[in-house]
Amino acid sequence: MPALQAESAPANSRARWAWMLFDWAAQPYHTLIITFIFAPFFASAVAPDPVTGQEMWGWAASAGGLAIALTAPILGAMADATGPRKPWIAGFSVCYALGSALLWFSEPGLADPVAVLGFFVLGLIGVEYATVFTNAMLPDLAPREEVGRLSGNGWALGYAGGVVSLAIMLLLLAENDRGVTLLGTPPALGLNPETREGTRAVGPLTAVWYLVFVLPLFLWVPDAPRRGARAGALKRGLAELKADLRALPGRRSLSWFLGASMIYRDALNGFYVFGGVYAAGVLGWSVVQIGVFGILAAVVGAIGAWLGGRADHARGPKPVVSACLVLLIVFSALGVSASREAILFVIPVAEGSSLPDILFYIAGAGVGGAGGAMQAASRTLLVRQAEAGRMTAAFGLYALAGKATAFLAPLAVALATGLFENQQAGVAPVIGLFVLGLALLAPVDPEGEK
Repeated sequence: MPALQAESAPANSRARWAWMLFDWAAQPYHTLIITFIFAPFFASAVAPDPVTGQEMWGWAASAGGLAIALTAPILGAMADATGPRKPWIAGFSVCYALGSALLWFSEPGLADPVAVLGFFVLGLIGVEYATVFTNAMLPDLAPREEVGRLSGNGWALGYAGGVVSLAIMLLLLAENDRGVTLLGTPPALGLNPETREGTRAVGPLTAVWYLVFVLPLFLWVPDAPRRGARAGALKRGLAELKADLRALPGRRSLSWFLGASMIYRDALNGFYVFGGVYAAGVLGWSVVQIGVFGILAAVVGAIGAWLGGRADHARGPKPVVSACLVLLIVFSALGVSASREAILFVIPVAEGSSLPDILFYIAGAGVGGAGGAMQAASRTLLVRQAEAGRMTAAFGLYALAGKATAFLAPLAVALATGLFENQQAGVAPVIGLFVLGLALLAPVDPEGEK
């Protein structure tokens, strides 16, 4: 199968910047909600206790991932059958903004926090689907040899958005145990620190941030032309999806890539989802400490994605993905090895030692840098595997690959945490998933020709 060429003439620079700005707009959900602010806040303050909170968060993330896995390929095929992607992006943007904004109601000590998890899942579905349809625009915006650099730049800009939004939360809104922000002042806008309104404001902030910065995509990025009527789109989309799935056994490289990415992206998401929860429960970090850690990881992630885009441009995406997986194995093992009692699992540390904190900082920065480069190169590698005219369906399958087992890492963490009643043992399974993903990547052809 020949490698994919751009489906239309490359767009102008304004359109490319508007497309990259989507990563900036969407990143706060991952940075603020999933990883560094809301997840540890939920586990430590909303749930009955940190261990139960980690388990509940794992089940919620699994449910959202399963819902996406079951429907993303169908919706992607429907979009290809009709053509335009922006209407889909608009619809799921509403889910994103609504789910985020409703997190404001996550008061500490809720008798039943399940509704809060429902809001989280709604926002998760919104951001994941909006990303599927936006990613499908990538090959229309640049010639084939420039796609890797554009993807890396977009991912780097997304990390930068995460840094800026996280800084706003830490400096102005999120309160520590003493009721003040990182600046030592009460939360802005008169928010009440006693009911954690500053931290809870992460939901509305994430919603407003997205709605503002996603607008350029709707204004300036060209959409795919209409290819068919909306009536009957589901039937046509299902038929095309069925044909795509039947053809997979004959497309060895694409099949291996989807399988590998299914595993290693699940592992990375698992580390992101539970990194902040782990730091709160095992190391005893406050939300503000976790936020500072998040800024470091996001800054290094932006640099990693930018450098990864250049490496992708020079050597192609597969070597970048492979090298990043090796780094992720090393750094995730370092992170999980840190506790208040020991580092590297077996080296004891004195009470009050800062060595576990330093090690976790290093590990988080490494995971951020390698993860950013790997994800940017992965979507470029998919572009090389996909067929022209079927890009949204290809990213739908990519979403399926990413979500078909998206429950696996959270489920493994939830089960291991419940079994061992220990957060350190609970997070350890993600390392094995990185190793498996690296092994499955080996047969993938860099050009997608097999």
